[in-house]
Amino acid sequence: MAYTNSSMVAYTKLSPNHSGQRTHSIDRITPHCVVGQLSAESICGCFTSLSRQASCNYGIGTDGRVSLCVEEKNRSWCSSSNANDQRAVTIECASDKTEPYAMNSRVYDSLVKLCTDICKRNGKKKLLWFGDRNKTLNYTPKSDEVVLTVHRWFANKSCPGGWLYARLGDLAAKVTAALGSPSEPKPAPDKKQFYRVRKTWADSKSQRGAFSVLANAKKCADSNKGYSVFDENGKKVYPADAPGTNKSIDAIAREVIRGDWGNGDERKKKLTAAGYDYSAVQKRVNELLK
Repeated sequence: MAYTNSSMVAYTKLSPNHSGQRTHSIDRITPHCVVGQLSAESICGCFTSLSRQASCNYGIGTDGRVSLCVEEKNRSWCSSSNANDQRAVTIECASDKTEPYAMNSRVYDSLVKLCTDICKRNGKKKLLWFGDRNKTLNYTPKSDEVVLTVHRWFANKSCPGGWLYARLGDLAAKVTAALGSPSEPKPAPDKKQFYRVRKTWADSKSQRGAFSVLANAKKCADSNKGYSVFDENGKKVYPADAPGTNKSIDAIAREVIRGDWGNGDERKKKLTAAGYDYSAVQKRVNELLK
């Protein structure tokens, strides 16, 4: 197919670090955090040396301007994965230098527009985000689909950081809407609820049973001192939680990723004071950031 580059490009400085023309058509987009509030020009400047052994297709500077580092027809060296980079358009986005590597609104707005432009020029009508590594990498996109992938799936990195990772569903929805194909909510799977009896949600080895009837789970907890009943989302449903602990472990973990509970010891103290199981919350945070 004939590849083109985005008309949004305001600056071009082509990197020598690429593998030539792709061996796979474009059906992925991989946004990255550049770890620095860099300009469009500076992002390209990061990849001008052969010794760097890295590059990207596009960069988005802190003011939202877009630069071209590797032409879209060529495979960049960006995701620590030959297979991913062969089929993905890779985008480095200006960000803070520390986790969650937040990006300003100008960068994020340009990312939405650039992803929309990439999809349009390549004949795609939907941008998909599954939020699951195995599901994504085992999925074969339809001819009009592009899927989002992330660097952390291929290397021991947090890229694109918690800030953008938590917004990839929003990014996919906005791009798909702009392409004229509003994403339809998928019906929830027919999943039977089980109530698990454990000391804490994180301590799966202490489990005394999984019950489809809440009353039976309560009886089991009553006969095992120090045990509680948890639903599928990790929320303690029996005995009654302390005041203020009515959110699920999953919901609190997502708040932690957003930065709502601070960092380090401060986070641990706040969560414990609010009545949450810190170990369970942190375990879920780690799962979400994989």
